[in-house]
Amino acid sequence: MATARPLLKAMTLTDAAAARVREIMAKSEKPVLGLRIGIKKGGCAGMEYTMDWASEAQPFDERIDDKGATVFIDSKAVLFLLGTEMDYQTSTLKSGFVFNNPNQTSACGCGESVQLQPAQSSA
Repeated sequence: MATARPLLKAMTLTDAAAARVREIMAKSEKPVLGLRIGIKKGGCAGMEYTMDWASEAQPFDERIDDKGATVFIDSKAVLFLLGTEMDYQTSTLKSGFVFNNPNQTSACGCGESVQLQPAQSSA
């Protein structure tokens, strides 16, 4: 009898990322359900991460509830984000969300765009 292997989570959030998502949601001037993450073509490496408010769930969105924060992944981005850890980092010169994505094959020098491949089956 075959045993089911655990499904790969589409995305996880670090404690810092979850805290930041909760913080910016609390400051929103309009009601929001969470943060929507996607990807789009652009930048010198080929793709860019996108972030926007999610006031409602779109059909086929992947909903992630992690550490009290809610993130929706656009259905077109799910295969490119499988297994990604979203972090929030602050340094002397900048702060922002960082995506530790196992599907990323390269990034541009400035870090604004990335090259991604769809997640591969581990079966």
